[in-house]
Amino acid sequence: MKSILTLITSLLVCHNAFTQTGSVRGKASAAEKPIPFASIQVVGTSSGAMTDSSGVFTIKSLAPGGYFIKASAVGFLPLTKKVVLADSAEVEVNFALAADKSSLNEVVITGTLKEVSRLESPVPVEVYSPAFFRKNPTPSVFDALQNVNGVRPQLNCNVCNTGDIHINGLEGPYTMILIDGMPIVSGLSSVYGLSGIPNALIERVEIVKGPASSLYGSEAVGGLINIITKKPQNAPVFSGDVFATSWREINTDVGFKFNAGNKASVLTGVNYFKYGNRIDNNDDNFTDVTQQDRISVFQKWNFNRKDNRLLSIAARYNYEDRWGGDVTWDKSFRGGDQRYAESIYTKRWELIGNYQLPFREKLLLSFSYNDHDQNSVYGKTPYLAKQKIGFSQLTWDKKLHRHDLLAGAALRYTYYDDNTPATASFNGSINAPDKVALPGVFIQDEIALAKKHKVLLGLRYDYNSIHGDIFTPRFAYKWAINANNILRLNAGTGFRVVSLFTEEHAALTGAREVVVTEKLQPEKSYNANLNYTKKIHFENGGLINVDASAWYTHFNNQILPDYLTDPSKIIYSNLQGYAVSRGLSANLDMVFPNGLKVIAGGSLLDVFSRNNAGGNVGNKVRPLLTEKWTGTWSVSYPVKKIDLAIDYTGNIYGPMQLPRLGDSDPRSALSPIWSLQNIQLTYTGNKKYEIYGGIKNLLNWTPGKNEPFLISRSRDPFDKNVEYDANGKVLATAQNPYALKFDPAFVYAPNQGMRGFLGVRVNFR
Repeated sequence: MKSILTLITSLLVCHNAFTQTGSVRGKASAAEKPIPFASIQVVGTSSGAMTDSSGVFTIKSLAPGGYFIKASAVGFLPLTKKVVLADSAEVEVNFALAADKSSLNEVVITGTLKEVSRLESPVPVEVYSPAFFRKNPTPSVFDALQNVNGVRPQLNCNVCNTGDIHINGLEGPYTMILIDGMPIVSGLSSVYGLSGIPNALIERVEIVKGPASSLYGSEAVGGLINIITKKPQNAPVFSGDVFATSWREINTDVGFKFNAGNKASVLTGVNYFKYGNRIDNNDDNFTDVTQQDRISVFQKWNFNRKDNRLLSIAARYNYEDRWGGDVTWDKSFRGGDQRYAESIYTKRWELIGNYQLPFREKLLLSFSYNDHDQNSVYGKTPYLAKQKIGFSQLTWDKKLHRHDLLAGAALRYTYYDDNTPATASFNGSINAPDKVALPGVFIQDEIALAKKHKVLLGLRYDYNSIHGDIFTPRFAYKWAINANNILRLNAGTGFRVVSLFTEEHAALTGAREVVVTEKLQPEKSYNANLNYTKKIHFENGGLINVDASAWYTHFNNQILPDYLTDPSKIIYSNLQGYAVSRGLSANLDMVFPNGLKVIAGGSLLDVFSRNNAGGNVGNKVRPLLTEKWTGTWSVSYPVKKIDLAIDYTGNIYGPMQLPRLGDSDPRSALSPIWSLQNIQLTYTGNKKYEIYGGIKNLLNWTPGKNEPFLISRSRDPFDKNVEYDANGKVLATAQNPYALKFDPAFVYAPNQGMRGFLGVRVNFR
């Protein structure tokens, strides 16, 4: 019996010896801060774990031997380490992950004028990196925004293809465009100034939806777009991006940097775009796409100063020659009535600077200046305009216990002059350029009520030299429920002074007379926005980010151009009632372990006005060119075995009301549901260059396929064969059966069909 017990004991000891296992434990962190929910995988096996809220992980039951352990997390570059595991041993391995610059989880400044983590900001800010825009390469920032949910580039002219940016269904004048936080793309330049910003120099684009006038003043009513350029020290030594399309468009972006001694680093960027192919697929004798020749040069200097104080100066020059119209037009017909075209020469230069004062307190002086010179003709109607905008701002940033204070003073001066009655005295005999001074002061206090609760209070006072006192308060509340759930509530007011040119480009085509029925007052808005973000982690390392918002904006004194009362006029007046923009929006950002990435978004929009003139409550009227719903998507997948990346992007828009010329106009009153979709293949097998190509507008969709014509009377653009009755009303004749005049304002989407593209990117660090 004793021998049998000894044998059993020996067998058990041997079995345990053969099944001894070890474990690996450790921590994942970045900048000494733990990374929760990071994926830790044993390469080549099914074993793995996920870090807890403290960044700690443990992988058990590993047989003795050597392993490669890989740590990965969204927003960070993956890291792999080798470990050797002995019998029954526990090995410690820690991972210090580096931030992934292509991630959307970055530092933002637009919401509060301070550099803060996007997750910590009480104001919801959407951030888009160059990697996002490279999924659908475009020749300008204007075109690049077409795949951002709730943001729509809107063409305003069927001939010259100028446009503006709509946010949440509000027209372009409600959107403020900033470069490095400076309001230099505004007023006249909002129509032409978005072209030519070198894409190679863009670090990221930050978007705030909803009023931001308490920080940025006039025009930041519907939202703002801040284009952040790269810091020279972070830019590659040389970068280039060149692509061409089957329509013979050519776009070139080049960037390079160098050191100017030990005290300065310099970043230079050049963009050149050329399109000179006269295509008339819809056979209306007009170019389908505007001919363009554009060059832009940008240079930015960063200086090394004591205690790392900031000193940065940047300048940009942009020249563009664009025209659209009769396919037989040339410059000898410019300004005459023999061939119709809209020809626009634009010269523009900009200066931006930031200087941190040499004091203990954090005092930052920012300044900018731009000069915009435009020489245009719309048929035989000349439009000659100059605009100069000077801006300076001093801010004081101070932290006191639970308070994060920001106070500032700003001065903005605008000079605008043109050859139209807009800048003439009442009798039209004396030129009277617009000169508007807008000094203002503001204060903001971000209060940490508790670990998970923050409140932001803000107030701005501006004095407009024409309109007087303007107050814009602001309130924001952030509740960080936990690491994966954040709730934000924002409320505030906005204001906007009026620039008729940016209200509607069609005012200058000569097709309609501009009528202003009263002295226009500045618009004012009241807004509330509720935002909820959620992260959903999966054990296999996958992640879904959800970002959902609901908003409500109420407008007083809104200015809407009236096209319908008289088809020969554009009538401007302040709305005797109110207008509303409200809706729901959601974005999904999904990352899967196999490398698949999906970004999808959708918005439901309810934008309308009520005219209460005469004491009667008017009906709801939806503005022209405003969709009720929209969607965007981007699907990316890497085929690692052959170093190939696949990107499928697109957008879709619901019907919108269109600017017809009356009941006899045979063109549609509502646009159809329409979608622009693109696919791109990129070879990524070399660190220094990429080769990419694909197809734009896969569905070959254009707005004119289901219309009798897009441009009204394109073969009689000077109305030489239009007949009128005694009251000036257009008569129906055999040559003009619909009783129409020439009008190119019927436009809602690009008139460019399917085209292939091929390009190459180079990058030397």
